[in-house]
Amino acid sequence: MSTAERNTKSGFTSEERAAMRARAAELKAQERKGKSAEEKAAIDRQDLVDAIAGMNDSDRAIAQGIDDIVQAEAPQLASKTWYGFPAYTLGGKLVLFFKPAGKFKDRYATLGFESAAQLDDGQMWPTSYAILSLTKADQKRIAELVRTAAG
Repeated sequence: MSTAERNTKSGFTSEERAAMRARAAELKAQERKGKSAEEKAAIDRQDLVDAIAGMNDSDRAIAQGIDDIVQAEAPQLASKTWYGFPAYTLGGKLVLFFKPAGKFKDRYATLGFESAAQLDDGQMWPTSYAILSLTKADQKRIAELVRTAAG
């Protein structure tokens, strides 16, 4: 990334600053959301659906595929957005997220798992995966990862 692409004051790109603003808005909205847990869950789910709908075609196809897998394999995970990304939580803790390639003009999208994901395998294991598209084999592997991560 060229120096011209970074804001000299903050050191962040405009895309990074937009993601930080999105996260701040998510936190503010959390405080204002409906009173019941069901209302909050419905609003969070709609936020995730809207985030996927706003992606470019290739990112949207991957994100929708991952969402379909999560809904089928780990319905106990709650939907939400995290820095504007589709994300899924368990007991309020972030388990996994999808970072679209278009968000930061990256070469590939990322499926990431956070520390609440139960993927531990010895002393070292992967916590993120680059995704260019979803093949049947990829969908099967992601389903296995989601089931394991969700416990």
